[in-house]
Amino acid sequence: MAQRPTMHDVAAKAGVSQAVVSLVLSGRYAGRASEATADRIREASADLGYRTNLQAKTLKTGVSEIIGLVGDDVATSPFSGQMIKGAQDRVWEDGNTLMTVDTGGDSLLEAAAIDTLLSHQVRGILYTAMYHKELEVPEAALETRTVALNARDLSGRIPSVVPDDETGGYEATRILLEAGHTRIGMINIFPGEGIPAARDRRRGYERALLEAGITPDPDLLIAGEGIHSSGQEGARALLGLADPATAIFCGNDRTALGAYQEIAAMGLSIPEDVSIVGYDDQDILRDYFHPGLTTVALPFLAMGERAAALVLDPAAPAETHAIPCPVIHRGSVAPPKGR
Repeated sequence: MAQRPTMHDVAAKAGVSQAVVSLVLSGRYAGRASEATADRIREASADLGYRTNLQAKTLKTGVSEIIGLVGDDVATSPFSGQMIKGAQDRVWEDGNTLMTVDTGGDSLLEAAAIDTLLSHQVRGILYTAMYHKELEVPEAALETRTVALNARDLSGRIPSVVPDDETGGYEATRILLEAGHTRIGMINIFPGEGIPAARDRRRGYERALLEAGITPDPDLLIAGEGIHSSGQEGARALLGLADPATAIFCGNDRTALGAYQEIAAMGLSIPEDVSIVGYDDQDILRDYFHPGLTTVALPFLAMGERAAALVLDPAAPAETHAIPCPVIHRGSVAPPKGR
């Protein structure tokens, strides 16, 4: 087996000292080596096929260039790809690698994953949830720099990054108010609002109505479960009232798809008879909406980037960072019929 090239070999080929090679390959050469020298070292490294010995580097510094991401169902969530990409791109900018572990919600696997990451002396951990929730981060994770992603740490000991769901619910309702609707229903995504996303989106909906001088009507608020059938049942109930809704804010796009189908089954049209606004902007559902669904997007790419920046900054305070949810305007909103 051929012997691996060493840093000494790179230094000899580039005509510099081993110390300069170390500075350039670690990215700490500003003011100590010229760009021409740095380019020559990188070229020599590439020609020789040299790779940094990360294990030796970890032994020397006491920390590896790895950020761990531990999540409950990140491998199966339709949203996690963008969140992981945002985090991965950001840690890579600083020369780190993201190591992802999906625990499937298994507490024993989670504990083992955190223990393994700590044994690798990771630089930090992103403790991630499949959907926006409030939770307590395991004590073991606090042995290194940890940030809660798509979750709020109830203990307040670490930074948390979440979507700004209340403002998102507010903006969704404002779209319908600005179109001229006053009978606006909402089909929420969780009974009893046991998750922050359901609670905050409803708060935003009610705040927008109150600001417009409209008292929220309990008959126009459907609990829902965030599934297709909730949209069907909710739309039927809201449009069957003595004073029916003329517009519906659906707490997620799956609910909106059910509402679309029920409205069509009733012989009505969107947006001529009923306006609809969704939430999530799920790309896997986007092509099923005719006309296209106006919705509020979850900012997973930006959330991943922010959380990664925070885990790389040990001085950042333990605050909650609510990331804005942008509105995506399409064709499902129009003024009320007759206006």
